[in-house]
Amino acid sequence: MTELSADDARRLILRAQGFMGADVRRGGVQGMLRRLGAVQLDTVSVLARSHELVAYGRLGAVGRETIERAYWHNPARSFEYWCHAACILPIEHWPLYDFRRRAYRARKQRWHEVPADYEKVLHQVRDSGPVTTSDIGGAKKSAEWWDWSDSKIALEWLLDIGELVCTQRIGWRRVYDLAERAVPADVLGVELTDEECVVRLARIAGAALGVATRGDLIDFLRLKGPYAAMLDEALASGAAGLVPVHVAGWPTAKPSRRTAATPPTASSTSIATSSGSAAPGSIPSDTASRGSILPAASSGSVGSSSVFSASATPGTVESGSAGSGSVTSGSVAVTSGSVVSGAVSSGLEPLSAEPLDAAASDSVLSNSLLSGSGTSGSQVSGSGGSGSAVSGSAVSGSGDSGSGDSGSGVSRSSLSGFGVSGRGSLGSGGVGLPAVSGRVPNAWADPGALASVPRGRHRTTLVSPFDSLIWHRGRTSRIFDFDYQLELYVPKAKRVHGYFTMPVLAGGRLIGRVDPAREGSTFVARHVSFESSVVRSADIAAVLEALWSAASWVGCTDVRVERVTPEAHTRPLLDALSQGPSDLR
Repeated sequence: MTELSADDARRLILRAQGFMGADVRRGGVQGMLRRLGAVQLDTVSVLARSHELVAYGRLGAVGRETIERAYWHNPARSFEYWCHAACILPIEHWPLYDFRRRAYRARKQRWHEVPADYEKVLHQVRDSGPVTTSDIGGAKKSAEWWDWSDSKIALEWLLDIGELVCTQRIGWRRVYDLAERAVPADVLGVELTDEECVVRLARIAGAALGVATRGDLIDFLRLKGPYAAMLDEALASGAAGLVPVHVAGWPTAKPSRRTAATPPTASSTSIATSSGSAAPGSIPSDTASRGSILPAASSGSVGSSSVFSASATPGTVESGSAGSGSVTSGSVAVTSGSVVSGAVSSGLEPLSAEPLDAAASDSVLSNSLLSGSGTSGSQVSGSGGSGSAVSGSAVSGSGDSGSGDSGSGVSRSSLSGFGVSGRGSLGSGGVGLPAVSGRVPNAWADPGALASVPRGRHRTTLVSPFDSLIWHRGRTSRIFDFDYQLELYVPKAKRVHGYFTMPVLAGGRLIGRVDPAREGSTFVARHVSFESSVVRSADIAAVLEALWSAASWVGCTDVRVERVTPEAHTRPLLDALSQGPSDLR
C-alpha cells in the first residue's frame, strides 16, 4: 500500500502544478500548458485575465504579450474547447475530445437553440476564411449578455461539434476557422473511441493534479454518466496509468455505484468534417511528452498497453507485456483488458460545461477495486494478480529549501509497496492495485509524481480564482485547509473578503487573500486578510512580496493597502509596506 501524509500529497501536488521546484519554468508558457493539461478562460479581468494570471503565478514576470502569443500562435499550438470549463488546451490533445464533440452532435442542441440554417455559417467560413462574430453580423441581439445572435450561436455550435476551431484571438474576440484548415493534419486524422479519449484524459488530469481523488478527476474533466463510468473502469483496471494511494486525513473512499452506459449514438466512429471522415493517423514523436496524447498502435481494447505505445518521457505510460504489471524506471506498463467490461445499457445525457453535482463526484473508487474480484494486473485482498506490489526502500527527504514549509520531503512510510529506491525513483517492482489490508486507497497518484521527492523553492504569488490549483473548492479545502469562495456575484454588502479575492501562496501554503485593483500606476489591495490570527513576520513579508511582484508585473510603481484583517496585522503590514519593495521581489 502506498501511503502519503497530507503534507506529502500537498508537496507532490504543488510540484505537479508548477509551483515548486527548479524546473517549473522549463518550456515557458507552452511548457506550462502541457504540464497543466488545461488553462481555464474567463471573461473577468481585474489585474489581468485568468489565463495570464495562471502563467504569471508559475513563471513570474513574463510579458503579457509573450503569454498571449504563446497561447494563440500561428501555426496553432493550442486550441479552445470544453475541459473543466472553457479552456486553452494543447493542440495535440484535439483527438482526446472526440467523445465530447460526438456527444454534442448527438444531442443536437446547446443551451441556446441551434438555428436550422447553421450550415450557412460553415459555408461562409469555408469561402471567406477565418472570421470573428463581427464579420458575420455581431454576437448579440440586444444589450443582454446572454442574448446571442443566431450567427454567434451557429459559430459556437460548430465549434462544439468540431467543424470549427478557435486557435487565435484578436483582442478578446475568438477567431473561428475550419478545423481541417487550422488543426495539423497528423493530429486531425487521429481516431479514438470514447473509451480511449477518457483513458488518455484521465492520465493527463492525473499528471496535472499529482494526487487526486476520483471526484477531483471527474471535476477536472467534467465527466458524468457513461463517461464517468469509463473513468471508473480505467482507474480500476490500471488503464489510466494512475496508482491508488492512501492519503492520511483525506476522506475515506466510497465504492462507485455507477454502471457503464452507452453514450448517445455509436461512439466508435469519428466526427465527419465537411471534407469527409477523419483518416487514421498518428502524432509526431516530438509531441509525446508527459501529459501529451500518445498515439494508438492498434484498434485493440482500450486497456491494452498497445494503446499507449510510444516513446515517452519519464512518468508516461509505455508499452509492455500485456498484463505483466512490470515497471521500468520512470514508467508504468498498463495491464490489458477492455476499459468498459460487460454489456452496456442505454445512454445518458452527454457532458456539458455545467457545474457537477458535488455529491455525485465524491465517489472515489469503483466497485471492482474493493469487491475482491480484481481485473487483469490488479491485486485485491484474497485474490492474487499478475502484478503484485513489491515493497521498496522508503524515501526520506529534507525540508523544502528556500521556503516556510517545514518537515521531510516524503515521510518514511510513504511509497512503500511501490518499489521505490533510496533516491526516490521508481524501482522494478510490480505496480498493480495494492492489497487492501487495513487501509483503503482514497486517491490516485501519477507514478511520475511518486518517482522522486519534491524539492526546491516554493513560489510566492497571488493565485487566480480560476487556477487549476484551486478551481475545485472542496479539493482546495482538503489540501490547504483553506475555505475559499469567489465573491464576484455576491452582493457587495454581503462580501467578506472582496470582489475578486486572490489567495496568497507562500511556503507551499495558502496564507491569506488579497482583493486587488488598479488605479493608474498604483496597485490597490482593497482588502488583505490573513488566515492566521497570530502576527508572523514571515507571513507579512510573503504578502508584501506577492503584492510588489504583482504590482511590478502589471506596470504599477506603488502599492496601497486599504484594509487589513485580522486588525492585529494592520500596523505591522503598513509599517513594512512603507519601506518599499523588498529584494525578494
